[in-house]
Amino acid sequence: MAARRISSLLSGSLASSSSLLTKGRISGVGRVVSGYSTSSAVDSPITPSIKVKCTQLLINGNFVDSASGKTFPTYDPRTGDVIAHVSEGDAEDIDRAVFAARKAFDEGPWPRMTAYERSEVLFRFADLLDKHTEELATLETWDNGKPYEQSAKIELPMISRIIRYYAGWADKVHGLTVPADGPHHVQTINEPIGVAGQIIPWNFPLLMFAWKVGPALACGCTVVLKSAEQTPLSALLAAKLLHEAGLPPGVLNVVSGFGRTAGAALSSHMAVDKLAFTGSSATGKIVLTAAAKSNLKPVTLELGGKSPFIVCKDADVDKAVELAHFALFFNQGQCCCAGSRTYVHESVYDEFIEKAKARALKRSVGDPFKAGIEQGPQVNRQPFLQCSRSHVIPIPMEMQCCHIDTNAYLNQIDSTQFKKIMGYIRSGVESGATLVAGGERLGNKGYYIQPTVFANVKEDMLIAQDEIFGPVQSILKFKDMDELIRRANQTRYGLAAGVFTNDLDTANTLTRALRVGTVWINCYDVFDASIPFGGYKMSGQGREKGVHCLSNYLQVKAVVTKLKNPAWM
Repeated sequence: MAARRISSLLSGSLASSSSLLTKGRISGVGRVVSGYSTSSAVDSPITPSIKVKCTQLLINGNFVDSASGKTFPTYDPRTGDVIAHVSEGDAEDIDRAVFAARKAFDEGPWPRMTAYERSEVLFRFADLLDKHTEELATLETWDNGKPYEQSAKIELPMISRIIRYYAGWADKVHGLTVPADGPHHVQTINEPIGVAGQIIPWNFPLLMFAWKVGPALACGCTVVLKSAEQTPLSALLAAKLLHEAGLPPGVLNVVSGFGRTAGAALSSHMAVDKLAFTGSSATGKIVLTAAAKSNLKPVTLELGGKSPFIVCKDADVDKAVELAHFALFFNQGQCCCAGSRTYVHESVYDEFIEKAKARALKRSVGDPFKAGIEQGPQVNRQPFLQCSRSHVIPIPMEMQCCHIDTNAYLNQIDSTQFKKIMGYIRSGVESGATLVAGGERLGNKGYYIQPTVFANVKEDMLIAQDEIFGPVQSILKFKDMDELIRRANQTRYGLAAGVFTNDLDTANTLTRALRVGTVWINCYDVFDASIPFGGYKMSGQGREKGVHCLSNYLQVKAVVTKLKNPAWM
């Protein structure tokens, strides 16, 4: 249902603008230029009708200033203007939040409430989310740039559904009675793991809030959550509503701040019992290292991806083009599981390219608060961690045979998500891929990028290896199944894949051969609450959503009691 609802938003006409890059191979320049207009992107952006209410840190049930008194701005990606100044938490604030969460777990009522009572709080919270959909969706779009119709009609219903799903699980977490080889009664008990540290990303702030907070609270844990510095607003309001639903003080604490300070402090904190992180693979390594070097806390990681979307020779090309377009361009391409390597069988490749180009040119790009808009601006900025250059932009071994000056390329990439994407587009042109649509900025204000399509992409190109996290579709050609499987798996990532075919044997073969955590057959981005999500290889460890996620927040204890003269064993 979620996928069908999302797909229904993917119709509309696009006007976009500007000239194309002059380097590399560029196809159909005249038609591309005439197909774009910037008017909807930059003219008279709609002013949101709400006021930003929550900008402080939420610690022990109260909104408070940061210990340092510092704030940082959060920006409107449509214009680059400041929306609000938010309290900037750092290590001292993480200490305060962890202390509150620790006390709430060790001494407070939350773990000692019945599971049914905890479920009632979560159900009330879901009701409040539904009641405040307009306000939450407006904050999400204003801070992030995603279309308001997506925020309000797709994501908010999914968020309240996730919370209700875990509310339903709260009183169904139980242990087992285990037969023993001798006169002993053995039982297992699932206990809440304790204080959970959670770090969420900027691309789906509220959805990731629900994926993390829902199961942790259902299991009886307490939480310290660090929101993304690019999109801090919606998590603060959601946390406020959760307290209105009856959550005791200290059970959920939200610290806005930067990864190098607040995130690092949370990852290495000795009083945190478990860590969950969603973000890049490079940052995931740092988080995992910090957790190991502190108290060896368990970590779940949902990381990057370079997911293949496979169009087989028997595919209905029109339908395949639409689904591949959605798989890549949804949420401005800012999805960890985006179908960013589109593999098309050689027998339908040329037809697919022409139709993919036409669909990109039709994509409606503009102010995300306007009705009918499919694509808003990219998120305003994406600071990289202060680490080695090879960690900032991972360069695969295959670059040895790619005719690109990687140092020059890396120098083009600076600390903004927008410029990072534009740098990858330049690298695609310079490495010899054919730019058939898009390739440039839309307008001169805000962070809009033309929907971009590359043909004749090779595996050794950066655009085929790295997670671009933007509206850039790379289309590759394949001949046979064995070759396809080898190439599709030839990546450091393993998050997801899409397969478009009418042949059951082909679907079954690929389902088992692809080394990824999710395979969508003739669909994409189906995110029901009960479906586990996570990756192989450098796409992470552990699973979010579904019953599998509960184990992330539980400890299993075995209790063995000696029996005297048992009637049976």
